[in-house]
Amino acid sequence: MTDGAAQSSSGTMPPRRSLFCKYFATLFVAAVVPLILGAAVEASFGYRDQRRQISAVLQADARAASDRIEAFTDGIRDQLGWMVQLPWSAGDDAQHKIDALRLLQQVPAIVSVSLLDETGTERVFVSRLHLNRTGRGIDMSTDPAVLGARANKVWYGPVQYQRDSEPYMRIAVAGSLPAAGVAIAEVNLKLIWDVIAAIRIGETGYAIVVDDSGHLIAHPDISLVLRGRASSGSFGRIKHLAGAASGAAVITGDRGNPVVALSVQAADVGWTVIAMQPASEAFASIRAALWRSSILIAFGVLIALALAYWRAHRMSGPIKQLEEGVERIRTGQFEHRIKIFSGDELQQLALRFNEMASELAISQQKSARIERLKQFLPSQVAELVEHSHELLEGQRREVAVIFGDLRGFTAFSTRNEPDVIMAVMREYYEAVGVVTTRHEATLIGFDGDGVMLLVNAPVACEQPATQAVRLAIDLQMTVQSLAGKWCDAGHAIGFGVGVAMGPATVGTVGYNGRLDYTAMGAVVNLASRLCNLAKDAQILADPTIAGRVRDSVPLASLGQRTIKGYDQALEVFAVAPADLPLKPPGSGQRRREKEPQDH
Repeated sequence: MTDGAAQSSSGTMPPRRSLFCKYFATLFVAAVVPLILGAAVEASFGYRDQRRQISAVLQADARAASDRIEAFTDGIRDQLGWMVQLPWSAGDDAQHKIDALRLLQQVPAIVSVSLLDETGTERVFVSRLHLNRTGRGIDMSTDPAVLGARANKVWYGPVQYQRDSEPYMRIAVAGSLPAAGVAIAEVNLKLIWDVIAAIRIGETGYAIVVDDSGHLIAHPDISLVLRGRASSGSFGRIKHLAGAASGAAVITGDRGNPVVALSVQAADVGWTVIAMQPASEAFASIRAALWRSSILIAFGVLIALALAYWRAHRMSGPIKQLEEGVERIRTGQFEHRIKIFSGDELQQLALRFNEMASELAISQQKSARIERLKQFLPSQVAELVEHSHELLEGQRREVAVIFGDLRGFTAFSTRNEPDVIMAVMREYYEAVGVVTTRHEATLIGFDGDGVMLLVNAPVACEQPATQAVRLAIDLQMTVQSLAGKWCDAGHAIGFGVGVAMGPATVGTVGYNGRLDYTAMGAVVNLASRLCNLAKDAQILADPTIAGRVRDSVPLASLGQRTIKGYDQALEVFAVAPADLPLKPPGSGQRRREKEPQDH
């Protein structure tokens, strides 16, 4: 047993799922998922491109600031280098002082300049804030600036805050010649603010400069610089986070907002330039792109919903029509038709369905006609007639008519209960039907205990008279065998048969829904009269039948008989007893009670 059969037999069929829901879900997912994936991939690549672009901009701005700072310090270094280019000699203090004063005028960032001879002794000191001194003779040979300058020619001192506010730095330059001496300048770094403040990244981005300790050196907001070391912790964190990333990194800026930061080292002084741009501004284009993508996705989802609903309805609707059509066909509504105009296989399927329904309707009508024909024709004759409708049309034809009825039926029906009567009639009708089918005759119908048969209509035969006589003999023998049994049961019932041949009008009569095939004419009445004259177990035939079967069936003339409806007496013939080996009933007395009837 298959799984489906097992489920069907056990009554545990799986729950039915709506075909519309399946199509709708499939089409919706097929349309929306690629749309969302496409938007997500596009957003991912857009974010990466934007990060790369932001890194490039920050890198360029930070490098530009670093270059400007180096240019600033390099300018001071070169100016100091000119001061110690020549060897120091006696009597040069006045000239060196003039040179130092000129340097202060040319470089505003330099607050003071100390000129030392080759022994590290201060010879000239000029300042914007203090008194100028010449020949003071202070030994500064162990000053870190002197030692650093003599070791590396140029020395950059650490950032220091005067009065814990303004950042200063010392720069020392040693002369190339052994007797050239050393020049030490104190530089006010607040002036670097001009360099840093000029940097603009986007609309609100900026750059800052911090030293190795995280001390703020330059900031667009100069007030932060003037706070000295107070804000070193915050900017040290920013320097660490920005320096830890390989490129631009999103960190929390000095104003507490998320920023994209990137740091660059100023090589000479060891400072760090940090370029920052608020993340909201840096990723504004990405955010706008995401909004556009979201709107497009929402619009696409709405379109996908509409298309999925439309397509699912277009797919499931015809299938539902087909399902309903099959159900109607199953209940016999063959006139039902399906109208599908999709222009695809479903429309073709609907056409095939309608063709099938038409063929089933024709087949059903044909079956109904055949069943109706079988009521008075043998099955094979009914099938033949079905294929030739002309056979049922009214026409004039020579036919053999056979009438038979029971003898003693009136008395039997009066004395017995209905169930006994119906049992006898069922046996009688069954026997007549079997004989009629065996001889391929036409059973016109039952009239109580009487029966009328036709031979040679509607289906013609070669020897209708002989076939009619043999049918009558077979019918008489069959009914007589039943009559013997009925007489043994105490029912005095016999059977007589009359056979006549002649022209008659044959065809169907009746109305729509109820049609019968019959024959009308004198031969019908004659056969009926002969049947009425026939005694129990007797078959009477008219002269036409006798003349046709005389050479094949022995007949005995009963002489001229007066027949109702005929002006002259008519010779009547009886089938010879040799051809009718009847066995009279063993018990009971049968007598003729049937009154003559006209047809």
